[in-house]
Amino acid sequence: METLEPARWKVSLSWISAGTLAVLFLVSGVWKIADPLGWAARTSEMRVPASISLAAALFVGIAETAGAVWILVPRLRRWGSIMIGALLAAFVIYFAANYGALHGTDCGCFPWVKRVVGPGFFAGDLAMLALAVVAGLCAQRSGGARVAMVILATVTVFALVSWGVESQQYLGVRAPASVMVNGQPYSIDRGKVFLFFFNPECSHCFDVAKHLSGLEWGDTRLVAVPTEEPQYGASFLQQTGLKAVATTDFPKLKAALGYTSYPFAAVIENGRVRVRLTAFDGAEPEMTLRRLNVIH
Repeated sequence: METLEPARWKVSLSWISAGTLAVLFLVSGVWKIADPLGWAARTSEMRVPASISLAAALFVGIAETAGAVWILVPRLRRWGSIMIGALLAAFVIYFAANYGALHGTDCGCFPWVKRVVGPGFFAGDLAMLALAVVAGLCAQRSGGARVAMVILATVTVFALVSWGVESQQYLGVRAPASVMVNGQPYSIDRGKVFLFFFNPECSHCFDVAKHLSGLEWGDTRLVAVPTEEPQYGASFLQQTGLKAVATTDFPKLKAALGYTSYPFAAVIENGRVRVRLTAFDGAEPEMTLRRLNVIH
């Protein structure tokens, strides 16, 4: 009976492992690169400081995408497996260190897939780590550093261009002239309006709202936009002390302002978007709001 040579088994195992990881991490990496501001907001929910959340989103997106491409190329496969393996190990360590705070939270690691932090989450990451080890051990020794660097540089340029385009594309666009508040149209096309998007059941949103309630807003009007569970919006505002009117027009505002993920905010001045805010930690968004004379 004819048997497969060990070398052929190695090649098959390497391709199966590499192909599986390449699909997963290419989708994940490109998703992060295509929406860096949205993913930066998600990293803030994962207890990453807002001051480095954007840099973290770009770094992870670039590393995942480059690693996925490297692992598909036989002569770069070991480097790709090391890149992906290092990312997986870092994820496991980080979520284990913050397990008490993040248990039960959707990590937002992959689009369209809900991965809740728990035993299954770690089992999945360890399984992928095992695939990375198999892909690397069964591959030939890596070579072609110039090719690898060209791939990495290309992905980096793409990520920076994507960030630049996303950060600028909504600035100056006209917002809806009014939103519904208590069943009546409420004009937002005159003066300064601060729109705050939140989930009433989000503890981070609660903390942000409490901080915002202590700022001096002057003539800036505040409009709260619950993204989920709008029936709890009024009690959320009452408990946080945020003096704002609540609107149910989240779908209309989401499309017009390029909403990413809660908490999220936008400053509208005379009907046009002046700035969108996704960082809510440390000095932000107070520093930006003060610079724009939105608060005093």
